[in-house]
Amino acid sequence: MAIFSTGVWMMGIFFFRQTLKLLLSYHGWMFEMHGQTSHFTKVWAICVRLLSSRRPMLYSFQTSLPKLPVPSVPATIQRYLESVRPLMDDEQYYRMETLAKEFQDKTAPRLQKYLVLKSWWATNYVSDWWEEYVYLRSRAPLMVNSNYYVMEFVLIKNTNIQAARLGNIVHAMIMYRRKLDREEIKPVMALGIVPMCSYQMERMFNTTRIPGKESDLLQHLSDSRHVAVYHKGRFFKVWLYKGSQLLKPCDLEMQFQRILDDPSPPQPGEEKLAALTAGGRVEWAQARQAFFSSGKNKAALDAIERAAFFVVLDEESHHYDPEDEASLSLYGKALLHGNCYNRWFDKSFTVVAFKNGQLGLNTEHAWADAPIIGHLWEFVLGTETFHLGYTDTGHCLGKPNPMLAAPQRLQWDIPEQCRAVIESSYQVAMALADDVELYCFQFLPFGKGLIKKCRTSPDAFVQIALQLAHFRDRGKFCLTYEASMTRMFREGRTETVRSCTSESTAFVQAMVEGSHMKADLQDLFRKASKKHQNMYRLAMTGAGIDRHLFCLYLVSKYLGVSSPFLAEVLSEPWRLSTSQIAQFQIRMFDPDKYPNHLGAGGGFGPVADDGYGVSYMIAGENTIFFHISSKFSSSETNAQRFGNHIRQALLDIADLFQVPKADS
Repeated sequence: MAIFSTGVWMMGIFFFRQTLKLLLSYHGWMFEMHGQTSHFTKVWAICVRLLSSRRPMLYSFQTSLPKLPVPSVPATIQRYLESVRPLMDDEQYYRMETLAKEFQDKTAPRLQKYLVLKSWWATNYVSDWWEEYVYLRSRAPLMVNSNYYVMEFVLIKNTNIQAARLGNIVHAMIMYRRKLDREEIKPVMALGIVPMCSYQMERMFNTTRIPGKESDLLQHLSDSRHVAVYHKGRFFKVWLYKGSQLLKPCDLEMQFQRILDDPSPPQPGEEKLAALTAGGRVEWAQARQAFFSSGKNKAALDAIERAAFFVVLDEESHHYDPEDEASLSLYGKALLHGNCYNRWFDKSFTVVAFKNGQLGLNTEHAWADAPIIGHLWEFVLGTETFHLGYTDTGHCLGKPNPMLAAPQRLQWDIPEQCRAVIESSYQVAMALADDVELYCFQFLPFGKGLIKKCRTSPDAFVQIALQLAHFRDRGKFCLTYEASMTRMFREGRTETVRSCTSESTAFVQAMVEGSHMKADLQDLFRKASKKHQNMYRLAMTGAGIDRHLFCLYLVSKYLGVSSPFLAEVLSEPWRLSTSQIAQFQIRMFDPDKYPNHLGAGGGFGPVADDGYGVSYMIAGENTIFFHISSKFSSSETNAQRFGNHIRQALLDIADLFQVPKADS
């Protein structure tokens, strides 16, 4: 009876999960017009709700999420050719069409069989290869090229006291980690019923990227009871617990203040040590093996790499002053690369606390994508502001325990040869940092609220404006990357939306010509917007272009098969790389009640040497933040010039629909 009962129980669970997986494989709801939900979708939604727990834990849905489907080769080829048509003349397009047809007929069937086979046994046919080949095997410096930054609330200030800010923030982060470990965080849900994959959250804390000569490794520990801290060229270890008790914010403030008050100088070679994480990966791997594999250097490096995360007590002050536009760009630059040796770029994330109490993050990209760290950041800032609070004098609440052991100074013995490698990495990093032009600004005339009056999605509106701005800036169109997510599938990460379409280029050309009637321009805009929204939905539902071609290319390399088509596709530069920043993933407060509690988003470096990196956050109803990066070494790009074109493009499109705007 016991065996029979157990069998019935297990069969019931299996049937339940398979039924929910089947329901979650339906994505037709995404392609239905707003307010025109079909009867089928309504019945589907009721069934999903009935099978879903009312209080799901973080990983409750993981085994019920569908696998990312492998698209058919003809469908991917057709979408690819459609995406490059506006970028090629007739001769170039005919050549590419011939290459694509040859690939589809001769090479692709064999590659596709192997890929489908992988999709049967792998949890996700893309994600492991994406992590390894796009991130971990890259030998270029992480700083600027891979890591990205995140800003905090920029229109309010809780306190100016550096140690107090960190006391509350670090405490809130460990509160989040505890919830994460106990799976008490609710999974992110689309429409309130469709769960997103939570897999990427597993490696948020206690994770470090270890350099290797050919490929890096992500080292994740199950727990860590300390953080590593950098201040004025010195490294410290700060314990987060007293016995089994998490230190209170006031105790953490006291510990950080002790570091700030410590007058001891850096040891020889210690000050610029972190430049090793900012330079080339091969050089860092060789130095790590040669100088940090034994003795006190190994023990000190272990303290950093095994920390929950990395903390920087910065000596500079930064904040956003709406009256001084350059202040936001300087704040962004400081977070993106600092002085090239005061960030540990290998850690999953680095918390940067500036001298005036302003905060930010520098985040390593291999372990997860931006919405994951955004989820943590929303919780932390909301907890700090609305739950932990400060005294009238700006300190953490409560009375600290002065008997706590002081932070532990890390000890190094760095020989002259190692100092030469550190200096070399520092010079590489400095050249990279000095070449980055970053222009950040707050667009004030309007935001999401008024864009919706144009009856289009805010993201499509901004993407089409970016196409118009880029054409005005460079006089031509280019291959454009917009990141979308595939987290409706198990272990899904991102997919590319190729947002330079025939429809968007037709609209841009009509706008630039200036001879079209407003009604015609509106019609062209709506067609471009509809096309963009459809492509975004296809990407989210596993019918994108680039991840499929990327995986086919890897299979061809494994099999030693040459494909001129794939080689050309994978070598095409993304001269406009864009990303929208997620917000309000957790409802920590009512944004209507607290309209000034707005983060400014974050940004990243340009993907192509002669291109732009653009991230934007449609912050609430009335404003948009933009972060634009380019390289000074390119004579063709200028981040501030492009930013001004974006401003004007947004205003010009709004004028088509006679959307009333606030004063700019």
